[in-house]
Amino acid sequence: MTEPHDATPDELEGWDALAVDGPGGHVYQSRAWAEHRAGQGWEPRYLAWDDGERALVLTRPWPLVGGAGAYVPRGPRPVPGKGGAVAGRLVDLAERLAGDGVDVLSADPEVPAADDGYRRTLTAAGFAPIEELQPSRHRLRRPLHGIDEDGAMSGIAKSTRQRIRQAERAGVRVVRHDARTDGDAGDGFECPVEPTDRALDRFYDLLLETGERRGFGFGSRADFVGWWRAAVGAGHLVLLEAWPPGAADAPVAGLILYRHGDRLTTVHSGDRAEGRREQPGALHLLRWRAIQLAIRERRAELDLGGVDVPGARREPHRGEPMWGLYEHKRSFGGEWLELAGAQERVARAGRYAAGRLALRLTRLARRR
Repeated sequence: MTEPHDATPDELEGWDALAVDGPGGHVYQSRAWAEHRAGQGWEPRYLAWDDGERALVLTRPWPLVGGAGAYVPRGPRPVPGKGGAVAGRLVDLAERLAGDGVDVLSADPEVPAADDGYRRTLTAAGFAPIEELQPSRHRLRRPLHGIDEDGAMSGIAKSTRQRIRQAERAGVRVVRHDARTDGDAGDGFECPVEPTDRALDRFYDLLLETGERRGFGFGSRADFVGWWRAAVGAGHLVLLEAWPPGAADAPVAGLILYRHGDRLTTVHSGDRAEGRREQPGALHLLRWRAIQLAIRERRAELDLGGVDVPGARREPHRGEPMWGLYEHKRSFGGEWLELAGAQERVARAGRYAAGRLALRLTRLARRR
């Protein structure tokens, strides 16, 4: 394996086709994500190997003390059964970046925990586990390879199927905001009659309302909505809205999906409290439409997202706050997949510690 080099213009031209749309690709390895994070103070590095592999690295210089930290968001691309090779890519990156003055490298490719070669290679190279950089470590997946929509529906729990059919009979409409529709949303979907930017802004309000009920918060509107707009424009993001029948001022539920690799990934979902009472199957219908879309795009799975939280990086237990969401996702045929989790390698411990302190002090000073 050769040392990674800064991507050439030709390699940048086809970046997303490999790093996002290729097997194991992820939206957080996209040029759109790099440009969004650049607006938040990160410096993107597009690194490539001679064999065609790619890795987006985000670096952030430390204030005052020099040096920098770096993060490979959901990369390099995982290769099924070849975790040792993925770990080898990370070792390559760590060596290259340390030589460029980077003091710490963190990464969280979605490598299954059962792949012993990944952990062994990283441990031998000086990497160590850290707390997650994304909300969840593990995820639930609904396999879809080789099955049609009837087969997928039969794998959903009876009570959930009833909710889906209830919403369909009630006339709940699903609007699909997606740059890849080409004017045809597909059976079961409607094309939007308003700008997608407006719908994304409204979905942020829905997330805030849902978060208040469930006890969690979100970052700023500018950060979230700004990223969603860029991702929709790049074809990486789909927003589904559930609208009640007849005239209505707003949808009762919404769901955001990422399109990458061989899957669609559930990223955010929310519903209105009054809508849950009046249209109890609306969110169930959205998840079913997401499964249908994944099948029609010949995706191997619908990624239902994670339910583990800091302090409980495991399947939830009955009575815990995340148990209800876990059961909800399981009812769609979701299978628990344990992932290896985030890792980091420290090249210069002293400057890393000083840099983190300087960054924290700088942020505090800006808030005053």
